[in-house]
Amino acid sequence: MTPRNTIATIAAVVLLAGGGVWAAFAADAPPASYLPAPLDTTHILPPAPTAGTSRYEADRTIFLQTRSLKGSDRWTMAIGDADSASILQQFSCSAGVTLDKDTAPRLAALLLHIRKDVGDSTNAAKDFYKRQRPFRIDEGETCVAKPDSLDYPSGHVTWGWSVGLILAELLPDRTPQILLRARAIGESRVVCGVHNASAAEAGRTNASAVVAALHGQDAFRKDLDGVRKEIAALRKTGAAPDAGICKAEADLLAKDPY
Repeated sequence: MTPRNTIATIAAVVLLAGGGVWAAFAADAPPASYLPAPLDTTHILPPAPTAGTSRYEADRTIFLQTRSLKGSDRWTMAIGDADSASILQQFSCSAGVTLDKDTAPRLAALLLHIRKDVGDSTNAAKDFYKRQRPFRIDEGETCVAKPDSLDYPSGHVTWGWSVGLILAELLPDRTPQILLRARAIGESRVVCGVHNASAAEAGRTNASAVVAALHGQDAFRKDLDGVRKEIAALRKTGAAPDAGICKAEADLLAKDPY
């Protein structure tokens, strides 16, 4: 398999799994939030960049420069990373074991449970800052359909970094690989052209605050303990992810996309 075909396979695997986490629970009512109230991260995040500032111009420069990545292997990875429902598959290589709703059902359930807490914090901040997405400021193609929602902080990045932090806690010996992959999921939004680089940075801060708040909840910690046992058992008996796909992914992650 050629490198480009291998990269295309990475995207195909996650896209074909579309709805992977959520589909398993589609017949169930969405679980209640762990947090008693949405976390207001506007007190934590730096203000969104405004016209005339260096951060604003840096966002524009990065967006325009990364349009040249269209058709590259990194662009293909960004397309696959856009499917946030396939987050488990996206982390399989970095975790060193195949993750999906069937191999790790308790983990999948935990992720389903935190989605409202992650989404509530992100949406509230977006509504507060009202930062426009990069393609509404400068012309440029995107790797997926152009969203109608706001930019800052990125919901995809908040989601990916939240999952990365949780997985790093569950597999501490794989922390560097997991957090590198989590960072790349966020960078994919910039490569894709649907978020500014500042929105990706804010997404990581947003996620860190949400995950910290989740750890203050007894129910979350109890569920996490159950997932920890599931992951420990899976590491002993679970299948390793495809070595070719993981090698191609690692090669891409070793390069700074912008």
